Formats: sequence, structure tokens, C-alpha cells
Amino acid sequence: MNTTQKVAIVTSASQGIGAEIVKTYRKLDYRVLATSRSIKPSDDADVMTVAGDIGERSTAQRVVEQALASFGRVDTLVNNAGIYIGKPFTENTLEDYNAIMNVNMAGFFHITQLALAEIEKQDGGHVITVTGSIDNGIKGAYSGLAALTKGGLNAATRALAIEYAEKRIRFNAVAPGATSTPMQAGKDHAMLGRFHPLGRIGEASEVADAIMFLEAAGFITGEVVHVDGGRHAGR
Repeated sequence: MNTTQKVAIVTSASQGIGAEIVKTYRKLDYRVLATSRSIKPSDDADVMTVAGDIGERSTAQRVVEQALASFGRVDTLVNNAGIYIGKPFTENTLEDYNAIMNVNMAGFFHITQLALAEIEKQDGGHVITVTGSIDNGIKGAYSGLAALTKGGLNAATRALAIEYAEKRIRFNAVAPGATSTPMQAGKDHAMLGRFHPLGRIGEASEVADAIMFLEAAGFITGEVVHVDGGRHAGR
């Protein structure tokens, strides 16, 4: 087994932003462990897949164990898994709350904790979390639960960047606005674009490009990079 080639774990990697992230890490010659609920085996021998619910610790354990068994190391973790439930805050149910906390928060906690234990064995590493552009509320967007979780992940990114700086492990986040993925119906693109000063929604490849920038930018840690067409600055 070649254990000198760097390895990235990518969550929610079967489509959309996650699939683009896998492609970009392969272009950097990383091996990739890709996971999502319904991910299928890859034809690429340097991409291994694990299907499962990232909110369950057993899935995170299988992901890290498979990365080590297949590739022998972990250098980078990309926390891409996340869900959005758009309802007025008082209409959110307990089921909504549990669902978003399971994926957005428990998913981050389990895989980050377990992958980080392996990243610490390398001479430095990187944890990147895809959060969301929730700095300013937008009337009608119903982002209360998203802000509760994504804002927490942005804060955790900064806190962990300081905690692990001496170990040369960087923590950064990318905060997209509305992005063209299979989750966004094409008919909604024009409407969603109006929420962004640049007048359109983003592309999954643009989010992946920001992650690649952070991967290469070795002197950046604790940063939240907005890929939102200026939405965080106001409108």
C-alpha cells in the first residue's frame, strides 16, 4: 500500500457540491474516501466510498476505518454534509429540529473527532467545513434553524483553528449562498439569484474552487470564506 499519497475524506459526496469536491481533490492527486447516504462504488481505484448516515457515529467510524484500510492515512476532512429546512421558526417541528441537528451538528462532531485523531498523526492537516451564508437574515428566507447550526459551525471553525494551530492542523470554512445543485429546481434559480448582489446563484464548482484555494493557502486558518455573490455584505 502506498501511504505517502495524501488522503481526503469528503462527506455528502454523491452529487452536487460534494461530487465537485471529490473531483477537485483527485485533480490534486489526493486519494479520496467519499461518503453519503446513497453513494455508489466508484470506478476510480483512488476513490473509496462508504454509504451511511453521517449523523450516526457508527458511520463516521466506518468511514475513518475504511480510509485507513484502503489508503493508510488521513490528511484532510471536508465536512460537506448539511440540510436546510425552510419554514417560519414557529412552524419548525421537533422532527425538523432533530433532523437538522443530526446532520449539521452531530455529523460534524462525529466525523471531525474521529478523523482528527488520524490527521494528528501527520505533519499538519486541514479540516474544511461547508457552512452557509447566514451572516445577515433575508426576509422570507426562513433561516432560523440554518443559522442555529451553520453559525455554530463557523464559530467552532475559529475555536478549533486556535486549539490545533500548534499541531499545524488548519480549520477553515466555506459559506455558500444559494448554489446550483440537484437540490435546487431550475425554475427557482432566477428568484434565488435576486438574493445575491451579483444577481445569480453560485455553481458547485465555484464552491469547490474556494476549497481548493484554502487547501493550498497554508497560512490561512480560522477563516470563513463566503462564496455567495456578495450576499453576506448586504443587499
